[in-house]
Amino acid sequence: MTEHVKPIRHVGIIGAGAMGTGIAHVSALGGMQATLLDAREGAAKAACEQIQKRLDRQVEKGRMSQEEVASTAQRLHVASGMQDLAQCDLIVEAIVENIDAKLAVFQELETLVGPEVILASNTSSIPIGQIAAGCEHRSRIAGMHFFNPVPLMKLVEIIPGPDTTPAVVDTLLDAGSKMGRTPVVVKDMPGFLVNYGGRAYTTEGMALAHEAVATPAQIDAIMRDCFHFRMGPFELADLTGMDVNFPVSEFIHGNFFADPRLRSTPQHRYMMQTGNLGRKTGRGFYDYGKDATQPDPNAHTDATPASAIVVPHSTPALDELLGTLGIKTTAQDDGESPILIAPIGQDCSSYIHQHDMQQQAARVIAIDVLGDTSQRVTLMTAPGADNAVIDAVVATLKPHRKVCVIKDSPGFVGPRIAAMVANLGCEMAQTGVAGIEDIDKAMRLGLNYPKGPLELCDSLGVQTVHSVLTYLQELTGDDRYRPSQWLRRRAQLGLTAQTPA
Repeated sequence: MTEHVKPIRHVGIIGAGAMGTGIAHVSALGGMQATLLDAREGAAKAACEQIQKRLDRQVEKGRMSQEEVASTAQRLHVASGMQDLAQCDLIVEAIVENIDAKLAVFQELETLVGPEVILASNTSSIPIGQIAAGCEHRSRIAGMHFFNPVPLMKLVEIIPGPDTTPAVVDTLLDAGSKMGRTPVVVKDMPGFLVNYGGRAYTTEGMALAHEAVATPAQIDAIMRDCFHFRMGPFELADLTGMDVNFPVSEFIHGNFFADPRLRSTPQHRYMMQTGNLGRKTGRGFYDYGKDATQPDPNAHTDATPASAIVVPHSTPALDELLGTLGIKTTAQDDGESPILIAPIGQDCSSYIHQHDMQQQAARVIAIDVLGDTSQRVTLMTAPGADNAVIDAVVATLKPHRKVCVIKDSPGFVGPRIAAMVANLGCEMAQTGVAGIEDIDKAMRLGLNYPKGPLELCDSLGVQTVHSVLTYLQELTGDDRYRPSQWLRRRAQLGLTAQTPA
């Protein structure tokens, strides 16, 4: 491999599925020649025709001129065989996720192209080092992982293998930028960055449902309204499909030696086994049938609002919320009124026990003050709570906010999921999966998160996130919730999550 790699002018793409078609599309848009090859008769030609239709729609929308479309289309080519890729500067493999199939492609390419040609895999899960190990010129092999749909998703992960030269990485960064993507260099490890980092959001949502803390509809509503995710974890799972997200979760969990932080649930596996895959089959966590009605996450009641609410332990966040709602409170317990608490990390039961409130336990209701409470609030009760008291508090809040009522859980719903997302981001920083800024950037671009995991951690407060996880680990006894060392150290020192090592 030469020390300096020339700029990419011609990209070969092997595989004319959704990913390969998208890569050819953005390559041609980026001013590079794009030659598409597929083993299926007519598939590459059909892919180019599909790209032409997409380009024509851009003209209709006023986003491209006819001249721009014509010049882009002229850069698209169909290969009749591997030999047509010999003149390419970069060849991107985008075939089935099977190591043997990929190795066969790379080994055949090595007999056809010179050692200066960069060979990249669009694999989402197979280690690049494993692919390179079966090749002769390992220094020119890397990962170039795009996201579907490629023309819309701006991120591309650049993954060096053990022998990949810096010149190759730099060239792929440049090529990714020319394609209109935002390239991020990522460590070669299971799931790379986005697929690894994305495990926390869906699996913790499923853990909450598994424990019957809340329904999928409630969990999704809380994450949309209070933490501004575009989709809740169950909506997202249904969109990608259980046949996609469960195998990825299983693969990453297994390849991290069963780290409990990456564990999914029996229900997740069951839904894949029974064919309830989500939107593609018409039923997943939600029913997508023509006459299906979607579950209501909101609490409803005709009860009379509480005449008084007792707040024995006020906090600035709780006082601010109740003041915004215009709800008057008292610190003096009259023996009948609802008692409102705002634990951070604890569940109702542990809070009641800690404060010796067992005699009033049936009237104690916890309210979540973390996240955005301008649209929705979450209430939580211990076992044995008085339903009439719950209804009275719901009736008090209902004119001002949508209300979810959940069962007892350390960290409620939103803070618990957010803390797990933040913790996994901290762990990625600790293990050097990517740079701090790149971790946040990749998670925003690759998964449409409202904030990157380290940004999310800082917005909630590092010490708050650490407290939530510490309580979760202590109260559940599950190492799933053990705080990352990156998070612990910054919490102890009063630093931000984005503070470098």
